Amino acid sequence: MRGYNNYDKRPATHVDGTVAVGWKAIVDVLCREWGDRHVWAIDLYVGSYSNDFIEALATTGRRIIDVRQLMLPERVIRTMTHRFVTDDVLFGYMSNLRMEDFFDAGISSASDGDDCIVVGTGAALVAGDDAPVAYADLARWELQQRFRRHDVTALGVDNSSEPPAAQYKRGYFNDWRVCDEYKDRLFEAGRIGYWIDANDRSMPKMITDSQLREGLRATAARPFRVVPFFDPAPWGGQWMKEVCGLDSDAINYGWCFDCVPEENSLLLSIDGNKIELPSQDLVLWQPKALLGERVWARFGRSFPIRFDFLDTMGGGNLSLQVHPTTDFANREFGLAYTQDESYYLLDAEDDAVVFLGLKEGIDKQQMISDLQSAEKGETVFDAEKYVNKWHASKHDHYLIPAGTIHCSGRNSMVLEISSTPNIFTFKLWDWNRLGLDGKPRPINVERGRKVIQWHRTTQMVSDELCNHFETLSSDDGITEERTGLHRLEFIETRRHTFTRTVEHDTQGGVNVINVCEGEDVVVESPEGHFAPFTVHYAETFIVPAAVGRYTITPSGKSEGKKCMTIKASIR
Repeated sequence: MRGYNNYDKRPATHVDGTVAVGWKAIVDVLCREWGDRHVWAIDLYVGSYSNDFIEALATTGRRIIDVRQLMLPERVIRTMTHRFVTDDVLFGYMSNLRMEDFFDAGISSASDGDDCIVVGTGAALVAGDDAPVAYADLARWELQQRFRRHDVTALGVDNSSEPPAAQYKRGYFNDWRVCDEYKDRLFEAGRIGYWIDANDRSMPKMITDSQLREGLRATAARPFRVVPFFDPAPWGGQWMKEVCGLDSDAINYGWCFDCVPEENSLLLSIDGNKIELPSQDLVLWQPKALLGERVWARFGRSFPIRFDFLDTMGGGNLSLQVHPTTDFANREFGLAYTQDESYYLLDAEDDAVVFLGLKEGIDKQQMISDLQSAEKGETVFDAEKYVNKWHASKHDHYLIPAGTIHCSGRNSMVLEISSTPNIFTFKLWDWNRLGLDGKPRPINVERGRKVIQWHRTTQMVSDELCNHFETLSSDDGITEERTGLHRLEFIETRRHTFTRTVEHDTQGGVNVINVCEGEDVVVESPEGHFAPFTVHYAETFIVPAAVGRYTITPSGKSEGKKCMTIKASIR
C-alpha cells in the first residue's frame, strides 16, 4: 500500500441558504422575482450549452433572443482574433479584446419590443443596463471535456470540429480572457442577481449572488482545497489510482491538477447540494484576502503558485523539455512571468531518475542538430549524451528555473511546485513515442534553442539545483528545512518534519501546502478564527494570506507519528 486511500476528491466550503435545483425550479424563481421586468438577461460563459437554457426559458412564454444570432459574422471574428489565436499548433498571444468587440455598436436595441429573455454569452450587453442578470459560470475542466466531445462552440466561432488542443488554445489565449474580464465587470457592478451551475446539464442548480459572495468570503478566510482533476498521459503511471482512489480500470493517470486555481474548480456546499464554480472566481473577487496585499501588488489577480502531480510509476519518461525565460514569454506570448518550477519526489522506485541540466563541454550546435534530426524522425536522440541523469529518491527536491533542460524519468511520483503558467513547455524530444491520440506530440526545438541556458551544466546543477536543503531549526520533534526554490525563482519552499504541533504564519502572503507524509493532519487557528480543517496524505491545500497564524498537528491515526509537509510561498 503506497498511501492511505483517503484522498478527498470533492472538497467543499459550507454556505447557508437554499438552492433552486432543476430547470423548473430555476424558471419558477426567475418568474417570481423578475416577472414584472420587461427584459431579462441569462448570460453564459463560453462553452455553455445555450440550447438547454433556451429550451428551459421558452416555457415562460416570453420571446427568446439568442445572442449567437447577433454577433459579428464568424469570418470577421476569426480575422479579429487571429493575432491572438495564431496559426501555431500550440501557442498564441494573450488577448486584450473585450466582449463589446464581438458585437456591432448599439446592439442593446435588439431587446426593444415585447417582454423577452436574452440568452447567451454577452446577454447583459444586449439586454441593456436595466435588465436583471443571471450568470451561468462554467468549470474549466468540464469545458475541456466538452472540447473532447466536440459539442460546444467558441466565442462567435464554430470550431467544434477542430482538435481539442486547438479549441483549448482559442479558449486559453482569447475566449477565457474576454469572458473573465467581462464577468468581472458584471460582478463588480453588482449586475448579477443569480448564479447558475449547469456543469451537470442533467441537474442545473441556482443560487443568489449574496450566497456566492458569502461563499467566496468564507473560503478566503480559512484553509481550503480546490477540486483536483486527473487525466491520462502517454507516459502516465499507476500510483494515483491507488493513493487517490481512482478508476483501477483506466489505462493510467499521468496528471493531477491538485492546486491550479485558473484550471480547478471550487465547490460550495449549500443545503445538501454542491455548487461548482471556477476557483479563478475566488482569485478575481477576493484577491487581497487570498493572496495578501504584497503578493497582489506584484501579481495582480493571478494566483502565482501551482502544485500538480506527475505520475510515471509503471509508466515512462516525460518529454525532455525546457520552459521559456520570462523575457521570451513576455515578448512571444504576452505573459507577465514564466513557468519556473521544481520536482519534489513524493515517491520513487529504486531506478527512478531525473534528467536535469547539460553535461560539461557538450557541443551545443551538434546537440541542436541532433534534436532537429530527431524531430524530423531521421534519428533517435541520445539524451544521455547531452543531459545529466540524476538518481532520484523519495523526498528529493530538484529545482528547475526557466531555461533549464529537464525531464522526470519513469517510476517516480512527482509533486511539481511551480509558478502558474501551465502550457508553455517546449518539448525537445519525446522518446520516439505517440500521444494518446496516436499522433506525434508537437516538438519545439526552434523555440527551445532560443531559451536553453547553456551554462547550466553538471557542476552548477549539482551545486545549486539538486537537493539544495538547508536546516533552519531542529528541536523536540520538529525540523524545518529550506528546500528552495532557486534564487532565480520567486517561490520559497519550506519542509517541516514533525510529530507534534507546528506553528505557521502566512506573514501576509498566501501559503500552498502538500501533506507529503502522514495519514492525517489538522489545521487550526490558535484564536479559533476557523473550524479545524483536516487534510490527508498527498492533498494540497491553500492557506489564504488573511488567515495569519495557524498550526498543523498530526491527527487521527497519525497522532504522535512522523508527518511531513512542504509549503510554498512568495518571497
